[in-house]
Amino acid sequence: MNEPAPVDVVLPCLNEAAALPWVMERVPPGWRAIVVDNGSTDDSAAVAEKLGAVVVPESRRGFGAACHAGLSAATAEYVCFCDCDASLDPGLLPGLVDRVRRGEADLVLGRRRPTRRGVWPPHARVGNAAVARMLRSRTGVRVRDIGPMRAARRSGLVGLGMIDRRSGYPLETVVRAADAGWRIAEVDVPYLPRSGASKVTGTWRGTWTAVRDMTSVLREPPTGARTREGER
Repeated sequence: MNEPAPVDVVLPCLNEAAALPWVMERVPPGWRAIVVDNGSTDDSAAVAEKLGAVVVPESRRGFGAACHAGLSAATAEYVCFCDCDASLDPGLLPGLVDRVRRGEADLVLGRRRPTRRGVWPPHARVGNAAVARMLRSRTGVRVRDIGPMRAARRSGLVGLGMIDRRSGYPLETVVRAADAGWRIAEVDVPYLPRSGASKVTGTWRGTWTAVRDMTSVLREPPTGARTREGER
């Protein structure tokens, strides 16, 4: 009963009380959900705790701050990240983890594929594509989505030393992983209508802020030669 979970799922959360029951229901059995409450004004923390999640408060606002607080709280060998707004299905995470476990990749990203029109606003999709092109130019890594769903070994992620605490965190993870020589893979995942309004890409202003944060990450010099995560 007290054995550690094989996988920790980090769920950054800001006012997602309505989505949490669906999200928590789909976390794979035996895995531990770490809901990082990033200043919610609804009942998100109470709902998450009632549903069996470990709730980690993070007062510093920002997607990266929430993600990193969850990573710091994780203890499992493998760590996944997934949005907490019901736009992505945590039930698909075993497919990502299995690729890391089998040694096929060190970091596996979920490439969002919209399930219907309007799920992914045009301005958000354009911004994402632009960042993916800049990432390829900076690192040579060919991915088509800088999405929030991903899986890797906890020790490797901690060793990357991410410092961004806003919208650039997902991209910084990929950039630092590329600099470290990690094998990075993508798998298609359905992108569902989210519950509530987006805190980042729901508006042109939010998208612009995210692209600005990510551009700052890409301007950072390479973090130096590192060993591939699987060779640590």
